[in-house]
Amino acid sequence: MAEPKIKYDRQLRIWGEQGQAALEKASVCLLNCGPTGSETLKNLVLGGVGSITVIDGSKVEFGDLGNNFMVDESCVGQSKAKCVCQFLQELNDAVKAKFIEEHPEVLIQTNPSFFSQFTLVVATQLVEDSMVKLDRICRDANVLLIFARSYGLTGLVRISVKEHTVIESKPEHFLDDLRLNNPWPELKGFAETIDLDVSDPVAHKHTPYVVILVKMAQEWAKSHGGGLPTTREEKKEFKERIKARMTAIDEENYREATENSFKVFTARGISSELQQMISDSRSEIDSSSSDFWVMVAALKEFLANEGGGEAPLEGSIADMTSSTEHYVALQKIYQAKAEADFLVIDQRVKTLLKKIGRDPSSISKATVKSFCRNARKLKVCRYRPIEDEFTSPSLPDLQKYLTDEDYSVAGGFYILLRAADRFAANYNNFPGQFDGVMDEDISRLKTTAVGLLNDLGCNGVTLTEDLINEMCRFGAAELHAVAAFIGGIASQEVIKLITKQFVPLSGTFIFNGIDHKSQLLAL
Repeated sequence: MAEPKIKYDRQLRIWGEQGQAALEKASVCLLNCGPTGSETLKNLVLGGVGSITVIDGSKVEFGDLGNNFMVDESCVGQSKAKCVCQFLQELNDAVKAKFIEEHPEVLIQTNPSFFSQFTLVVATQLVEDSMVKLDRICRDANVLLIFARSYGLTGLVRISVKEHTVIESKPEHFLDDLRLNNPWPELKGFAETIDLDVSDPVAHKHTPYVVILVKMAQEWAKSHGGGLPTTREEKKEFKERIKARMTAIDEENYREATENSFKVFTARGISSELQQMISDSRSEIDSSSSDFWVMVAALKEFLANEGGGEAPLEGSIADMTSSTEHYVALQKIYQAKAEADFLVIDQRVKTLLKKIGRDPSSISKATVKSFCRNARKLKVCRYRPIEDEFTSPSLPDLQKYLTDEDYSVAGGFYILLRAADRFAANYNNFPGQFDGVMDEDISRLKTTAVGLLNDLGCNGVTLTEDLINEMCRFGAAELHAVAAFIGGIASQEVIKLITKQFVPLSGTFIFNGIDHKSQLLAL
């Protein structure tokens, strides 16, 4: 067997050893191993999840051979859970795999405590009633839950968990933490040692833009009552002042200073999102508080004291035009400040842990350091219970989705997926599932959808005839291409939740295979 570092090399570059370790400790339960479930689990098995348990009470039929790559002709008539489990095990023998021949709906009804043993449950192809029951069970047991469903040319993915906190959110675009608008004494002191009017042309074109902006911001503040540029005209003037200090046309450092001048204009202090987090009632900690909220409480104290309203410094600087000497000196200044901030917060974390009766060393230094490095990017995700969304969705948002041209198909599919479940509960089959009754099913589905919309308070809102016809034409089929896509999204969200890296989907993800669009509905 290949060494883990070699075997998982590519993904280790994305979520690191800590993320991979979390994945390898995780225990995932899959409900229903049709194509949607099998594709979801395939991705997780290849990624090295610790263990999987497949729950499915059905037998493999000839129809399964056309949309599920985890079964073949030899499997026909056998337990689907057993066959899929065996195929998945072959993909990665490091993953522990087992199966249970039972219909998920029966397990949800008769043995709810069964689910408490898992890190995360992936529930595929469940109808509304079972979704609501399972959601209650997993919330009570603090088990992560993801619903995934493919239905013809549409599908959905929905996360359900009380609260999910993320330290390493890894946003694609985020302003680097240079503090050009609020430099600390050591950075100011270093800038003062450098003369922007130096006569040596080589030295002039190798002054780091960080130093240029710190010094020019100070010059501006001296002549503007201590303030920095705020208006459009002032910002333009500030940029012109930078350009005026250039002594040659090829001075890349001054071009960088001009391009990055907006970093001087940004507001000091923390973002409104971080402010909301430290004002959250969960930041008032007790012995039952999670490590995340203990560190938030320490951050809150830091902001009010040593930080002076600023989060701990990240401590890294990007590449820039500079002499090696200046760049290394800058690096050391940023790293030293970040280390000093970390030590303060680490001590505050220890003090708080002792205060609430917990081991002061129970949160590792590595965790606190990661928290400090990512303090400006922390995320808290909270999800409404499925039952709340189903019975009382945000009416203005739902009406917007159903009437807005950009969202109307996604909103329509959301309603029709729910209407299809009502249809199945009333008629014991899904619309369009059997030949010869298509016209009747279209009429019944339309009536069911109107009834659902009325129950939700969307009186007068109608769905297009074409969309209703398409939903019936789907006949509740799981198309492999759609199932693979939905399974890919679901497994991606599983990895986010288990590794606690990146930000998971915040609403109900709807795939519209007709128009090749994916949209997120916040209801």
